[in-house]
Amino acid sequence: MKRGRKKAGSPEMEDTLCCCEYLDRKGERSHLAACLCECEDLDECCERWLTCRSLPPGILERIADTFTDRFRLPWLRGAVKIDISLLPPIILLPVFLHVAALHFLLALVILISLPVLVLWYYYLTHRKKGQTLFFLSLGLFSLGYMYYVFLQEVVPRGHVEHSQVILLTCGLIFMLVALSRAKRDPGYLLCQMSSDKALCQGSSFNNNNISNRNGLESSNGLYKAAVSDIAMNSYTEGYSRKLEEGPGGVMEDWCTKCRLVRPARAGHCRICGRCVKRLDHHCVWINSCVGEQNHRAFVLVLSLFLLTSVYGISLTLDTICRGKATIKALFYCPGVYGDYSSALSFTCVWYCTIVTSGMGYILFIQLLNISYNVTEREARMALRENTGRRLLWGMVVDTGQYNRGFLHNWIQFLTSQLPALQHSTEDIV
Repeated sequence: MKRGRKKAGSPEMEDTLCCCEYLDRKGERSHLAACLCECEDLDECCERWLTCRSLPPGILERIADTFTDRFRLPWLRGAVKIDISLLPPIILLPVFLHVAALHFLLALVILISLPVLVLWYYYLTHRKKGQTLFFLSLGLFSLGYMYYVFLQEVVPRGHVEHSQVILLTCGLIFMLVALSRAKRDPGYLLCQMSSDKALCQGSSFNNNNISNRNGLESSNGLYKAAVSDIAMNSYTEGYSRKLEEGPGGVMEDWCTKCRLVRPARAGHCRICGRCVKRLDHHCVWINSCVGEQNHRAFVLVLSLFLLTSVYGISLTLDTICRGKATIKALFYCPGVYGDYSSALSFTCVWYCTIVTSGMGYILFIQLLNISYNVTEREARMALRENTGRRLLWGMVVDTGQYNRGFLHNWIQFLTSQLPALQHSTEDIV
């Protein structure tokens, strides 16, 4: 069954799209009703499976790309593409938690399996260096669903005061505001060696015309700008190479991906495809890099999450396990599985405890790195090049390059973006 296709010839055609039409990944006009048409790869896959023949290489990836491109929602002026990585947490998390509330053994199996599955998916996506909204969706939906269970199952029991509910809600709101700040520009570098800055950026994933013009596209959907012959030749040597000593005797980095000269402590994120000032790491939980401009907001998000989660856990345990201390009630709360509402609340408490423990560890490592003025990227590089030393039982790596003492390191971290201290900070680095 073939469907009629029309080339998107002008911007005016995009304006005339109805709510069920869209431009597919080939730039051709399509319709949601034709979602099962022209699936040659799927037909070939089914035919080979029925005839017990082996599949050709890359066919499953092409089927997955086609499916994700056609998975859309009708919307004004064209159907909107939905990232399928958003859906598993929304569908599976409530199911798993409700099943875990049926029996203690089911809760034990599910609460052990969930972190294992999340770590496996992280390893899978991290190895492919691809972006995913799975972890951001999991974090946000977990917050919303835990808050919903708290309001539906815990508050009606009458042991939680209105002021406590308001305080918990305010903590949740402040954390979401800090998260929106952490999701902003982490400090992306723009090329200053060419008048065409779009061509200088290593990843112009917001400009499809550049990709079509250069004919280059990566496997994870991020569009790459064309690079010069010199940059392409040096690409085989890595993401960066040292240039001549600049003013002040500081060695400068040339990024062969983004085609720009990077300042000290900047780095190239292989997932975002951009260079970031004072790159710390790429955080999958916010689906963005953590750099100079959002590092403080990232630490604030972790701190508010930790405080809000611990407070919500204590309120829930004080309600369903009356007369017991919070820590004791977490491990011993007799009769909690006799009532489904209490069992569901107790299961959610343990799920929150597991997530809070992981986030607390991330926050602890961040505080240690700030105290020694080292980023996670610099720590990994120092270990790989054997130029740093492990401290505090290996939890932090001191490179000795930027460490100016505990107090000075924190002052620099908290005031690094203020104009008055900008020149002194550059002198330090």
